[in-house]
Amino acid sequence: MCLPGTIETVRATVQEEGPTRISRRTALLAGVGTAAAGVLPRPALASTAGEKRSQDLTHVFREGFPVYSFDPPARRTLVTVEQDGFYSQEWTFGEHSGTHLDAPGHFIAGGRHSPEITLDELFVPVAVIDISDRVAHNRDAVVTPSDLMRFERRYGRIPKRAGVFMYSGWERRVGNPDAFKNVGSDGKFHFPGFGVRAVEWLLANRNITCIGVDTLSLDHGASTTFAVHLTILGANKYGLENIANLKRIPPIGARAFVGLIPWEEGSGGPCRLIARW
Repeated sequence: MCLPGTIETVRATVQEEGPTRISRRTALLAGVGTAAAGVLPRPALASTAGEKRSQDLTHVFREGFPVYSFDPPARRTLVTVEQDGFYSQEWTFGEHSGTHLDAPGHFIAGGRHSPEITLDELFVPVAVIDISDRVAHNRDAVVTPSDLMRFERRYGRIPKRAGVFMYSGWERRVGNPDAFKNVGSDGKFHFPGFGVRAVEWLLANRNITCIGVDTLSLDHGASTTFAVHLTILGANKYGLENIANLKRIPPIGARAFVGLIPWEEGSGGPCRLIARW
């Protein structure tokens, strides 16, 4: 989309006939499709109501979404239904915008890029480490080995190949980029993240797939060494940043699908993150 001359042809049709609307015939056809689905044998239906719950863990990708560095996402309208017969936009954004994945190659020379993340790695059991109580009093709080051991005493062992996600409650600030970045008088960001000792403990003692946070960075905001990035990505694992709605899923028992686009030579990229349990 589109062949040469398509826009001109559609625009001419719109000028002659007016923009396409949802017609009565279209609505009736949609109704027939719905009715047909209603008489299909139960195994043919895609969902099994009552057996599973789902939760989107993805922030809406929008203009001005706060980013750690470079420019925030921007968009412009290319064509509209009213004027051209169809609607399309053009977006400009960095790979590390919105809810997104950090591939090993983001920090590690020769590390894997987005297309090299395997399908098996994109389906993970989830463990949610809640440090929101500490963050309420300390914006620079980090996940520690003690947090992980406390979690296991309460909920059981972190599953094999898990995604271990930090919930800090920081997502409540996402609508205000200044509050989300939280730059202090020292000129540094101040928001929570993983501590490197917790990541080292996970790598040494649990066979995890990734870690994730509800903030801008795997490292806490004031970090200048990016030790967590270097440690987790250096172990050929990946990270997820700007996760949404972690409070709405169970601490353990959910599985997540990471809908990463295989961006060519990508250091990561925006993704659709969905949990189910």
